[in-house]
Amino acid sequence: MPRRKTRRADNRKYWSGKVTRESDALDLEPGVFQEDDPERIARSLKHSAEESHRRKGGPYQSAMSMLNFYINRAGRNLPDQRRRVLARAKDKLRQLFGRT
Repeated sequence: MPRRKTRRADNRKYWSGKVTRESDALDLEPGVFQEDDPERIARSLKHSAEESHRRKGGPYQSAMSMLNFYINRAGRNLPDQRRRVLARAKDKLRQLFGRT
């Protein structure tokens, strides 16, 4: 019986990673989700959403959707500290758009 080839995890191409890198709705700043400052993440997302001419919804909806998408796709692999930083970024994003 022929052996099946196994893929190494680092060679896989996940569609969710591609969406984060090559979103058709927003041109994200490289490494925006790796920032440690929630306000910087929120400002970057707001800027990207406001400058995009390809988004389907409003700027707030697009920015929040991309942030939620990143959090949800990371799932259980997202460390608690990163999850807290990104949750604070959501709060900052709401403040920046006047949605508090």
